Amino acid sequence: MDRRTAARLISAIPTKSITRMKLAIFTTGGTIDKVYFDAKSDYKVGEPQIKSILDRVGVTFPFDVTELFYKDSLDMTGADRRLIVDAVAAADTDRVIVTHGTDTMVETAKALKDRVGQVKTVVLVGSLTPARFRETDAEFNIGVAVGAVQSLPFGVYLAMNGRVFDPESVRKNRAENRFEPI
Repeated sequence: MDRRTAARLISAIPTKSITRMKLAIFTTGGTIDKVYFDAKSDYKVGEPQIKSILDRVGVTFPFDVTELFYKDSLDMTGADRRLIVDAVAAADTDRVIVTHGTDTMVETAKALKDRVGQVKTVVLVGSLTPARFRETDAEFNIGVAVGAVQSLPFGVYLAMNGRVFDPESVRKNRAENRFEPI
């Protein structure tokens, strides 16, 4: 995004909505919440980590966390995506973050865009390493998502690798283990 576009977007933000912002957070699982099980040499989706991360950094806005399910995004079904879309649509706020696995994050973002992209600001966020790991990208990505959900106009976005993406113009590069514009 160039400076002129950023300045235009920032100037369009009504200050009152930020000061009274309430954030809805929906968790779905994914790497961000994975736990390593030594006995199996395997990972399993565990308890959501976003609440403890936001509490630890001392955010000063109200937020609610709703756990929808605990799945790797590769295991998500159409019914799971409909549940996410319905939950976001029913949220009593127009600012929403969804934690999500990275493999099918773009697909879910596109489903959300069709239904709520004109009436809510929704940011999907995940991580490429579990939040419980010392050298994780989870906290950084969550910080980017929190900034994005407060400052961007209605629409659906992805926050990964220090950037905010439009779901129509991003892909996960599995070989490089990152998201990149297309």
